[in-house]
Amino acid sequence: MPTSVPPAPGAQPGPTYSTPSYQTPAFTPVQVRQSFGQPYSASQPAYPSHNFGPHPPHVPQPQTNYPRNVITATAPAPEPTKKKIDWPESVRSYVQRSFLPANLDESVTRQEMEAKLKETISHANDSGVMYTINWETMPLPQQMIQEERSRVRAVAKPVSALTLSKKSPAVPQLASLSLSSKKRKSWDVAEAEAAAAAAPPPWRSNAASRLEDRVTFSPADKRLTSDETTAKILSKSQKQMEKRQKRFDGGYKSTYRSPSPPPSNGPVVGTCQTLEKRYLRLTSAPVASLVRPEPILRQTLELLKRKWKKEQNYSYICDQFKSMRQDLTVQRIRNEFTVEVYEIHARIALEKGDLGEYNQCQTQLKALYQMGIKGKPIEFKAYRILYFIHTANRTALNDALADLTPAEKEEKAIKHALNVRSALALGNYHRFFQLYNDTPNMGAYLMDMFVGRERLAALCNICRAYKPDVPLRFVTEELYFESDADAAQFILDYNGQELLEDRDGKILFLAGKAGVLFEDARATAFSRIDIKGQI
Repeated sequence: MPTSVPPAPGAQPGPTYSTPSYQTPAFTPVQVRQSFGQPYSASQPAYPSHNFGPHPPHVPQPQTNYPRNVITATAPAPEPTKKKIDWPESVRSYVQRSFLPANLDESVTRQEMEAKLKETISHANDSGVMYTINWETMPLPQQMIQEERSRVRAVAKPVSALTLSKKSPAVPQLASLSLSSKKRKSWDVAEAEAAAAAAPPPWRSNAASRLEDRVTFSPADKRLTSDETTAKILSKSQKQMEKRQKRFDGGYKSTYRSPSPPPSNGPVVGTCQTLEKRYLRLTSAPVASLVRPEPILRQTLELLKRKWKKEQNYSYICDQFKSMRQDLTVQRIRNEFTVEVYEIHARIALEKGDLGEYNQCQTQLKALYQMGIKGKPIEFKAYRILYFIHTANRTALNDALADLTPAEKEEKAIKHALNVRSALALGNYHRFFQLYNDTPNMGAYLMDMFVGRERLAALCNICRAYKPDVPLRFVTEELYFESDADAAQFILDYNGQELLEDRDGKILFLAGKAGVLFEDARATAFSRIDIKGQI
């Protein structure tokens, strides 16, 4: 029975509506729309109209897995059927021929052969040449793999024997840029200074006499020549140390003790006439008979310059220069000759990469220049800036820049060093390697000490900016390698054998795959900086 609904209190009386005995639905069912392009018809309104009259009987809808508020449904598209490869009889014969025992290669695994076969046949099918290609003359997969390995080995050879395989005419030879080295030798600077001198020194009045002929030694004195080996030097030093240890341990029972010389009020004035003398660390007051005066030291300097240019024996030259510096120090000689000795020793140390000895000379030269003694302050201030860039000593670098006058900043050598600092601060590796190519004086030897890590940083930028690959020649020119072989060897040194690829007769560097490898190498290079000899 229908029930009547009473009116609300205070409401106007009106018609009474009755509810049917069956349950009314919560919404008006609407036919599911199959596409967005089909408009609704008049019989299918977009929104159901609400009325308060009797509702039609509820028609149960089929159950679905979709929620009730979904009004659209699309059927999933059928998956495309894969194209079946039609294998001609010639291809089948080619595959069978590849796996014949007589054609197998022990260095090529079955998995590698199957992968190469799949690659070759799929490429021929995709290109539409499955029936036109001559499979009888097609190289077997093991032959293709061996040829690829030969090309990789050719690229991975050391620089001393880096010649690519001549069997493949498509593989180019790694060309050279034919860049001439602009590094100056230490004697080049010395010769330029000698040519600029107005008159010869007084000790060269007799040009016919040779300094080498005037060198005399006592029979007990065993001088250090270029023919002596390092083992003999170490052996003699070891014996002296053992004698000294015995003396302190009471090994020598001598009752006589020589009186110690009284301290001198002034500097020692040397009387030794020997041109060459070994360097020994002082353990007592200097003796005048073992110290060479300034005129003898001047002759020694000329002799050492001749020997260095002729023999290039750095261990001997370094020992002799340290001995000269010691004689100058104990005699308190601070003049232009002292500056010349330190400058020449610093240049020789730079040429041989001895950063410790160079830094000792550089520290003394700074003090001598501040005393107003003439020399080459512009040249060595430029070296000092490059040295602090290498050691990443920002505090000392800022102090060195603060000491520069506006006139000094316009000098060629110092301006170059400041431009190097600016290029590195801005990350402009292209400008940095241009400056590396045009370094005045002997600054290139200092830049050689940190150009390797800057090449790693630049290569990381190339890997991020150029993908998937770049020609190896581009790397050679941008990072200023002397040849493509040097660029390839640099990549191989960091286990980049898989990053060099021969494609269409051109060697490519796979920059897209090299990012992680060189980022790790860059982090390692910048985390350790050699500051040997830092004072």
